[in-house]
Amino acid sequence: MIAETPAPPYYAVIFSSLRSEVDAGYAAMAERMMALAAEQPGFLGVESAREGLGITVSYWSDLEAVRRWKAQAEHREAQRMGRERWYSRYRVRIARVEREYGA
Repeated sequence: MIAETPAPPYYAVIFSSLRSEVDAGYAAMAERMMALAAEQPGFLGVESAREGLGITVSYWSDLEAVRRWKAQAEHREAQRMGRERWYSRYRVRIARVEREYGA
């Protein structure tokens, strides 16, 4: 599903990942993180796809909202588990959305 975002500017956090062989607990944690992100102040939406390479883009009102999400305790634990168990490689990129268009 394509996220419905407000008029720019806003911020995108782009999480690209390659999974490890470990799967235990991943689906439940991913579902929990989606629900938890949606509860955070400044959260605007999320889009996610995985076929080999996984890409999740979350949208935020401002950089302070991005910082709060990164520092959220339950999210920090998920980050730790991801580094230790679920991802063989990952990259996080943060970008300011200046313009958008589409149908």
